[in-house]
Amino acid sequence: MTQPSSPSPTATYRLQLQPDFPFTAAERAVPYLATLGVSHLHLSPVLEAVPGSTHGYDVTGHAAVRAELGGEEGLRALAATARAHGLGLVVDIVPNHMAVPAPLSLNGALWEVLRDGPASRYAHWFDIDWDGGHGGRLLLPVLEGRIGDELPRFRVERGLLHYGEQVLPLRPGTELLPLPRLLEAQWYRLAWWRLARTELNYRRFFTISELIGIRVEDPEVFDATHGTVLRLIREGVVDGLRVDHPDGLVDPGGYLARLRSGTKGCWTVVEKILTGAERLPDGWACAGTTGYDALRHIDGLFVCPQGAGRLFSHYRDFVTPLADEGGDWDETVRRAAYEVVEHDLAAEVERLVRTAARIGERVPRPGDHALWALRQAVRELLVRLPVYRPYAGEATDTARAAADAAMLRAAAERARATFRVPEEAGAVDLVHDLVLGRLGYNTDGADGAPGPDAVEREAVETDAVDPDVADFAARFAQTASALHAKSVEDTAFYRYPVLLSACEVGGDPGEPALGPGTFHEYCARLQRDWPESGTVLSTHDTKRSADVRARIAVLSECPDRWRDVLNVVADGREVADGAVQVDPLVAWSAWQTAFGLGASAAGGPTAEQLTPAVLKAVREAGLRTTWTEPDAVYEEAVAEFVRSGPCGPAADQLAALEADLTPYVRANVLAATLLHLTMPGVPDLYQDTEREYAALVDPDNRRPARCDPGPLAALDDGAVPAGLSAEKLRLTATALRLRRAHPEWFGAAASYEPLAAEGPAAEHCVAFVRAGRVVTAVTRLSLRLQETGGWWDTGLRLPAGGDWRELLTGRTLAGGAAVGVDSLLTQWPVALLVRE
Repeated sequence: MTQPSSPSPTATYRLQLQPDFPFTAAERAVPYLATLGVSHLHLSPVLEAVPGSTHGYDVTGHAAVRAELGGEEGLRALAATARAHGLGLVVDIVPNHMAVPAPLSLNGALWEVLRDGPASRYAHWFDIDWDGGHGGRLLLPVLEGRIGDELPRFRVERGLLHYGEQVLPLRPGTELLPLPRLLEAQWYRLAWWRLARTELNYRRFFTISELIGIRVEDPEVFDATHGTVLRLIREGVVDGLRVDHPDGLVDPGGYLARLRSGTKGCWTVVEKILTGAERLPDGWACAGTTGYDALRHIDGLFVCPQGAGRLFSHYRDFVTPLADEGGDWDETVRRAAYEVVEHDLAAEVERLVRTAARIGERVPRPGDHALWALRQAVRELLVRLPVYRPYAGEATDTARAAADAAMLRAAAERARATFRVPEEAGAVDLVHDLVLGRLGYNTDGADGAPGPDAVEREAVETDAVDPDVADFAARFAQTASALHAKSVEDTAFYRYPVLLSACEVGGDPGEPALGPGTFHEYCARLQRDWPESGTVLSTHDTKRSADVRARIAVLSECPDRWRDVLNVVADGREVADGAVQVDPLVAWSAWQTAFGLGASAAGGPTAEQLTPAVLKAVREAGLRTTWTEPDAVYEEAVAEFVRSGPCGPAADQLAALEADLTPYVRANVLAATLLHLTMPGVPDLYQDTEREYAALVDPDNRRPARCDPGPLAALDDGAVPAGLSAEKLRLTATALRLRRAHPEWFGAAASYEPLAAEGPAAEHCVAFVRAGRVVTAVTRLSLRLQETGGWWDTGLRLPAGGDWRELLTGRTLAGGAAVGVDSLLTQWPVALLVRE
């Protein structure tokens, strides 16, 4: 953990800036957000981006603040208004990539590289493999068809090459050449967009060819791409940073150290997604993650482990999936990983193979491998990594480095077993050593040290770091993070929709339930190691907002009722002769998503909101249709299914179920909210989530913020909260204002102590004490609690030393005595107490 140079936020509020919500709109929201109780606004990226972008991650230039949002003048005005109301600004930055826009002139640095090639002053900015085929040219996959078919669409005007809406620079002196020769003479090779999958020779963000990787590991590139943001920090306009996708960088730890030096240590969190027991490297110069690990630990509390198992049984009966198409989580992930590494990331794999082959030619004994063997070794090692990216070379955290080295050794052992001829499995040894940054030696020692058959190093080793070895280690790690994101988040999550609330960034659908003990262990570790880390429940990237997930999680407590509802709606649905039948997996997912939106809301879920999310899920799953090979007939069948099913008359079945489950949904929503706002870390509220917020995957969750001050003003004037939305707002404001008034109770110097309930229903109460001054208590698995007779004589002993005041009800309770949980959590399913 790195201590910031200025006070850390007590809570941040994320605003998605876009042309329909520019700086002036954010400025108008400042008085309301200050009243709500946050300490900082958290802004999506503010530098120049593709026109019309609703997210800002498609950066086109780093020298200026985005004009569409109001430019630097607008940002400074927002900062001044925020300061006047006691608020600071945290800004999201994108160090990993830039846009490949249309027209390309929007990205001035890339434009010059396309015009001048490797000699361009900006050539070192971009992660381009000029030797990766194409005659030393950059592949530019922007054509709608094969180049021979597209030739009639090209024209040269005023020294520029035009193709549809795209405009490209021409290499000096080539303007007058005949078109075929002109195209061949450029520093770029124009190609059909489908060639990107296998032929691309620049690093991209995941599989998005419209985003090109930049080399911030180069100090000059870092300075050029961070100059504006660092200046705004020095001048007091910006107070903190969120770093997007650090796993895409060559050396995240080194980058963060350089960033800390440039910012003088301002509060910084990184979008690092941790899996399982993975830990953030200790030496990283940041306050922690953006908080998906917190989301996982909160959500898991509200999943019933027994009910989740029974829900899976009903899912299996309804869907009848194959093991690797949603029938078994591990098998589903494995198949998705193979598909992505062999298809979507083929170009990235080939770059690794080329590099390994070059090294093998220089180091004959561990080398001398066929290209197919190296390719298989790279693929098999990649698909066996359980984390987004290995950090075996992390110099700032030797324990993490050792753990990841052991993980890689285990993965290599399993990778070797895939070779039919054991001797050919030596390719795995070479790849394994290169991943660790070594020149490729047999490492038969138990601790990874060279074994008795190791190659004599003097013949191949020098004091200098081999650039190919360093390149391989970095590219492998970058490819691993892309593979995990695309195969797990963007494929397997959509093929395994047993309980959709668990199919979330950082989540584990194979183990959706977590108990109070695991939650407390996580919180204690967070307070000890990363007390100012970010925490989240909803973001611009979550596939379902927190309230949608809270609704869906209740189904794990009543799996038989969910089965019965699905059987009724499935039996009542008629399909016309000859019509395309929607797969049961899609039906299960669509109905569960509709339930999560809130079937009893005015008019129920709408097709306008639900259809795009279901279609996106079907395409991401890739079993019947995909983004690149769409089946229009099947997709129309899915759309019609949504319109006539979850958004049709049959939705009455969902409304009836929700009416019965309303108290338990309420308990989940309020409990998750209070845990998020009082656990260790700095809570980040996504726009509008202080009230009930039902949003699905983007673009649904990127609508302009409302920031309506009316409901909060009414509550502050004494109105009694009417409905879940008002209750959530009251709870949120109460907790945020407490954090802001007493940051010492929640920050790095505070403490975290679990508070155990006693009695037959103790497992349904999660409680903890912060700094000896604040007690949080919430209800979990409230439906199961009700079915087993309620709280009975379960009690919660408040810490001794004075009375405690419950902030939501105004009640005063004596410290040191056991309080009946039934009375404590009756009016509200949660309690927030402060010592008098």
